[in-house]
Amino acid sequence: MNPLTDRPSPALLPMGFVDLLPGEAEAEAAGIAGVMEIFARHGYERVRPPLLEYESSLLSGAGEALAEQSFRLLDPASHRMMALRPDMTTQIARMASVRLSDQPRPLRLSYSGDCVQVGTAGRETDRQVPQVGLELIGPDLPAADAEVVAVGAEALDFLGIDGISFDLSIPALVWALLEEVPAAQRVPLVNALDRRDAAAVAQHAGAQAGLFLALMQAAGNADSALEKLEQLDLPEALAGHVQRLRASIEAIGKRVPGLKLTVDPADFRGWRYHTGICMTVFSTRSREELGRGGRYLAGNEPACGLTLRPQALLRVARLPVPRPRCLVPETLPQASRQALHEAGYATVSALAAPESPGGESLPEAMRTLARKLCCSHVWQNGKVQVL
Repeated sequence: MNPLTDRPSPALLPMGFVDLLPGEAEAEAAGIAGVMEIFARHGYERVRPPLLEYESSLLSGAGEALAEQSFRLLDPASHRMMALRPDMTTQIARMASVRLSDQPRPLRLSYSGDCVQVGTAGRETDRQVPQVGLELIGPDLPAADAEVVAVGAEALDFLGIDGISFDLSIPALVWALLEEVPAAQRVPLVNALDRRDAAAVAQHAGAQAGLFLALMQAAGNADSALEKLEQLDLPEALAGHVQRLRASIEAIGKRVPGLKLTVDPADFRGWRYHTGICMTVFSTRSREELGRGGRYLAGNEPACGLTLRPQALLRVARLPVPRPRCLVPETLPQASRQALHEAGYATVSALAAPESPGGESLPEAMRTLARKLCCSHVWQNGKVQVL
């Protein structure tokens, strides 16, 4: 391309960034508002962290695990490096431990906003990622795990998403076992676990091969997975993870009877800053993750949270009913407009009197204009009429 004569199309966006058009943007906003309302009903208070932070703050502590996914830029004012947030959970942890340190615990916070990620090969379409989530900070209890799952499940039900399952995992257990493997074998073992390649796991895991293979084979519904996990000869320091998993599953069962729970003990991808039980949300109507979360440290405090992905949710959610559009004269009194708004209509003003080509009457010309502007109704003779 000749930079002097050929210019990129104005429709061309950077890889991984998309426009949301009318209908799409409104559906996303309405879905997020509904989920946030569910969170608010359970006492979760909304916060809004900034899109940009200094790199030294955003990517420190638990945020170090996000460094490779972060866009960076130089602040022209302070000449310090800043980073765009790739995830909001660590920002909530910072707010809880610094700005809200004097607030009583448990601390219940919710949030929504966009994150920006560098992306990985094959997943560049996910570089701008909307998030909506909740964090329960303070108690390290099975009941707290159950509350996060229950409120998340209620939000999904509000959106009309059925076939929901929560897949539970214990990534801290996997990472602890990886520390027992010789350093030279860890990378190929991690790759083998990621691919669920049993032969490669046996080859690279050495003395821990039996445990890793058993973790892979234990995946399934919660009851059968627990039975297999409790038969493993785990080191005493790690056996507590399985005990906590059982306690949390029992607490979830009491809080949300009938919710489908599965366990994948070998799942550890993307969980580097988590310290205990984690969860991934799926639906039988979709092959993609709808959300994920789990236990982590907010500063020095135990916390549990769940982050949902609005774009993934809306691909399987119940379609929202579009607001009916009514074409009205530009001179319609404000009181009449207000009455239409209260009745659920969007009013679209005919800013100029419509022309009547071909001998059409003025009322018919208004109806023609209404169809052109995608209106379902028109104001005529002092009332709303269906087209």
